[in-house]
Amino acid sequence: MRVETCYFCSRPQYPSKGITFVRNDGKKFMFCRSKCHKNFKMKRNPRKLKWTKAFRKSVGKERPVDTTLTFAARRNIPIRYNRDLVSTTLRAMQRVSEIKAKRERVFYKNRMAGNKEREKATNRKLVAENEHLLPRIRGSEKLAAEMEEPLEMEAMEIPAQKAKSKKRVKQRMLLGGGVEDEMDVD
Repeated sequence: MRVETCYFCSRPQYPSKGITFVRNDGKKFMFCRSKCHKNFKMKRNPRKLKWTKAFRKSVGKERPVDTTLTFAARRNIPIRYNRDLVSTTLRAMQRVSEIKAKRERVFYKNRMAGNKEREKATNRKLVAENEHLLPRIRGSEKLAAEMEEPLEMEAMEIPAQKAKSKKRVKQRMLLGGGVEDEMDVD
């Protein structure tokens, strides 16, 4: 028994599942579910529907050419049973699935490579365009913000000094400067 692929969405279609449509000229169309069959009958283009694999390939979200896919191609040549051939085929099938998964991970990393920079750029553009909606910072708030920056550096130094002693004390930074002890932590 062979696992076919759906003509419309390219999902696997298992034996005795789905719908098979045979045209008058003898061409077979296999569909995994009624959704694909109905869309085919409505003469929709799979490359224009976002849920199909054809759309993902045309937009560049799926790998369009992969040599590991040729292993699943139909071969109608009968071969006499050979135990060694079966064992090597099974090992090759496992290896092909490993290679395919690895290639998919690399493809995904390459596709997502510049996303953070693009997102930051769009966020900065959004803030620049809508700057009039942001609250204005008063002079006193600017001074308070400048005062908080050096305090953050001091907060990092305090645990390093206290780490040498056996007793740990949890401390809290005060807004005006200085440190307040809260409690002992064992």
